Amino acid sequence: MKDDKSIGNTVEKALEKLAEHILSFDEASLVHLREKYRLRIERFDATRDWGKAVIIFCIINAVSMKNALFNENVLKRTRKKEEQPSPQGQHRATLKRVK
Repeated sequence: MKDDKSIGNTVEKALEKLAEHILSFDEASLVHLREKYRLRIERFDATRDWGKAVIIFCIINAVSMKNALFNENVLKRTRKKEEQPSPQGQHRATLKRVK
């Protein structure tokens, strides 16, 4: 019998593999499916298919959220780099024009 730690490791590995596979999906393709699954989960029935639809809808939203967070952080980094004066620019500021 497997212990809890072993089961946890197995589940974690399965989730990591699933995440890796999901990351290969194009967000634009997923967006087209969002409405389909939103409508499906609004029609509740106590079936496994309804449960899968909820999971799929959440996965689609998770990919969109991941991309939004990624873009936001890249933009922040870019702005920070633009705000920092370059070493070359600092050197020029100390020079004086002599005629």
